[in-house]
Amino acid sequence: MKAVYYEQDDILEIRVSDKPVVSEVSQGWNTNVSFAEDGSIVEIVLLDAKKEGLVPLEFRSPR
Repeated sequence: MKAVYYEQDDILEIRVSDKPVVSEVSQGWNTNVSFAEDGSIVEIVLLDAKKEGLVPLEFRSPR
């Protein structure tokens, strides 16, 4: 998994797979989800990420 935050545009991209994207679906005005051919999620893009309180991210290890 790789997360990149573009501060100038307030966009957070979360890449969860290296598979090629074959489709994208908008899940509301600020969330887009990209899918691979097998239906798995490849990437999630969140607009206005900081404004919506999604940045800074906090990652925790499973216990």
